[in-house]
Amino acid sequence: MDPTEAMRVNRALNKMSKLYRAAKARKLAALGLHPGQDVLLWLLAQERGGLTVSELAARIGVEPPTATRSLTRLEGGGWFRREAVATDRRQVRIVVTDAGHRLVPEIERAWAELADEALGDVDDERREIAISVLERANDRLRGLVDETALADD
Repeated sequence: MDPTEAMRVNRALNKMSKLYRAAKARKLAALGLHPGQDVLLWLLAQERGGLTVSELAARIGVEPPTATRSLTRLEGGGWFRREAVATDRRQVRIVVTDAGHRLVPEIERAWAELADEALGDVDDERREIAISVLERANDRLRGLVDETALADD
């Protein structure tokens, strides 16, 4: 790739990353969430019986203390409760409350709106090409970095 094209790619990806995160933050703020908390709550809501902190940490690719800090920041919304694990007093199971489950469709709606706004009115074929290119780029970059450093998104 020539330097001019490389500069265009770098500029476009850097700018998109910043703008996407800012737009996502704005949409999530309307729901009382910060970026990263949406994914955390959404993942928890997929498990009716809840997840232990260790299980949640493994799912999002972080260490348990990081998951605990994220949960502490999210706790004020009343979207989940902590339950003791009967077989292991050291473990706590995180279970999404009814309020948390009611928030999940709003999170999904925010994601869909943001995706539509980001891609605009491109036709289905071009949309599929754009998504495929982004997924391939993510796969290639995943091999270059420690993905756990990016687990917030």
